[in-house]
This record gives sequence, C-alpha cells and structure tokens, in this order.
Amino acid sequence: MVMKRWLCRFGVIFIGIWMMFFCGTPHGQESPTLRAVEIGHKWGFLNEDGQIVIQPQFDAVGTFSEGLAEVKVGNKWGYIDATGGIAIHVQFDAARAFWEGLAEVKVGNKWGYIDNMGKIIIPPQFDDIRKFSEGLAEIRVGPRWGFINEKGEIVVKPQFDGTFRFFGGLATVNVGGTSDRKYGLVRGGKWGYIDRTGQYVINPRFDYATDFHEELAAVKIGKKWGYIDKTGKVVIHPEFDDARNFSAGLAEVRIGGRWILIDKMGKYVRFSDTEKEERKEKTPTDATNE
Repeated sequence: MVMKRWLCRFGVIFIGIWMMFFCGTPHGQESPTLRAVEIGHKWGFLNEDGQIVIQPQFDAVGTFSEGLAEVKVGNKWGYIDATGGIAIHVQFDAARAFWEGLAEVKVGNKWGYIDNMGKIIIPPQFDDIRKFSEGLAEIRVGPRWGFINEKGEIVVKPQFDGTFRFFGGLATVNVGGTSDRKYGLVRGGKWGYIDRTGQYVINPRFDYATDFHEELAAVKIGKKWGYIDKTGKVVIHPEFDDARNFSAGLAEVRIGGRWILIDKMGKYVRFSDTEKEERKEKTPTDATNE
C-alpha cells in the first residue's frame, strides 16, 4: 500500500489524511476513490470533495480495493464496503487488501487467504504470505520462502532467502542473503530465476535482479546495472548506476546524476521524462552553466 500523510489543523482538531492510490480490478469492479481521515483518534473516509462519507469510528483502516477496505476495531480486523457497512466480520489479527478476489489474513501467528465473502479459501498456516501472481503466491515457512498454488498446495518448497512474484513465467529468487523481517527486505546473497516447478532457469549470480519485461530484465553486477535475456545472457553491458524496466521498447537508466532512455541495443535515445523534470526544476543560471 502506497500512502502519504498530511496534517491539517481545523480549530483545535488535527486531522491526518492518508492519500491512498487504488488499483482497478480484473473483475470489472471499481473501488471508490476515498481518502482515509483521522479525527479524534478514530479513522473514517472522505470522498474526492473532502466530504466525510464514512464517519470516523475505526481504530485503523487500510485501503479500498475491489470494493472493500480493511478496518480495525479494538485488536481485530475486518472489512467494510463503500457505505461503511461491515462486509466481513471483524475477527482477524491482521488483514491486507484484496487482489484478484483474495485477501491475506492473519489468525494467531499464521497467515492464510479469504474470499470477498469472508470464506477461508486457504487456511492460515504460513508465517507470511504475499499476493497471487500467475496462479502462484509466495509463502514463508520459518526463514525460507517458496510458492503455493491457488489450492494452497506447495508447488515450490520453501528454500529461498527471498522471492519476488512470478511474472512472465519466471520468478526472481535470492539465496545466501539475510532477511530483514520488519521491512521485508533481503540483503546480500545472489539473485537468479526459477520456473514454476522451482527449477533454476538462470542460476543465482547477480547482486540484484528484477522481473522480466519485454523479454529483458535489469540486473546488478557489482555496482553497475545492465540487462539480460531469458537465457541469462547479458545483452546490455552493466555500465549504469541505476536501471528500470523496459516499456514500449525503451528503458530509463541513470549515468551519474542523469537519466536517459535507451533502446534494447543499449543505445542512447533521448533524455527521459525523469531527467526533463529535474532539469525544469533548475534555475536559469544552473541551466546556462550546463
């Protein structure tokens, strides 16, 4: 969940607003564009016009997704609909937003999945879980991560120090790293790629690796970034200080303090929009001194 917080003062009441960005759903439903608001230590929701549409009454709230939002009452979590009515009874020790009809919930110390009616689809049994992607979801058992299918069956046994979702038939995995469980990060170790059976397609040898987009993935070797294809072959030499995914045949890369766009041959095309915005923020004196 991506959120920013503003504090506004009205008289002696401080109101904290978290701007929430909502995803469209694959089922054609639309989530209301509502913003969480805190008044008197209770949370509710505002519409786009700043009008309160769900009275502040909850101890904490999440974000609307697929028509439902997580809310906390006391020490338990449940879900409300866009009218503020309880859609799924407050009963969980933790809860996350819906995605593709499922949400992660915690009962005791274990995580599982429910559907949008509150029915348990995969019983809580894992130490941590993430959202499904291409029919598989990341699960943690002890310190190791693996994957389950939509029936809750383990299809890739927990063996990795870190994982990213499946995208384009491959998942990025880390071995030999250390996990920061508080922030969900993996430090150190090497990154590679597995297929849906858990077999290595590209052995772990990168200092960092990202998802494949348009048949290429950004990887870090030493302190520089380049790109590989799905055979693991380096197709754009690691020479960049940062790199982003390809889209429409182009990718943003950073050289020093400058962002440029390259094509799939690694050739410079033009300055990126990121770079253009940064240049606009400079003063005329700065611009003339370039």
